Amino acid sequence: MLIHQILKNKTLAGVATVKPGSKVSDAANLLSEKKIGAVIVSEDGVRPLGILSERDIVSALGKVGASCLDQSVDDLMTSKLVTCVPGDRAIQVLHTMTDGRFRHMPVMDGDEMIGLVSIGDVVKARLDELSQQADALKNMIMGY
Repeated sequence: MLIHQILKNKTLAGVATVKPGSKVSDAANLLSEKKIGAVIVSEDGVRPLGILSERDIVSALGKVGASCLDQSVDDLMTSKLVTCVPGDRAIQVLHTMTDGRFRHMPVMDGDEMIGLVSIGDVVKARLDELSQQADALKNMIMGY
């Protein structure tokens, strides 16, 4: 399965973004409100400057305490983004996320973000793919 197939059910409008300079507390509120694990930091919503995850916030809370909530998202975000493209295979993206120990990856078309996939999206797609393969093998063995 390819990443563009996973994106069929997702839209760029569904990618939560915050502007650079936003407070971490505002980003945390957005994460909580939308029940998501990461926000993209972007001036225009399509060119990502970084990503801020719940894990980044929890790490900062553990290191400096609640004062991190008054910091700028720029201070905590990961600015060295690992991205994928629509033609990437889901299994390779899954390996990249697992090896890098992160759970969200922007999908890029050139320098513009066209979506965001989570490890949950990719695992679900892979499980669906494996289920379809199992069904096809079963049908072939049973003569359907």
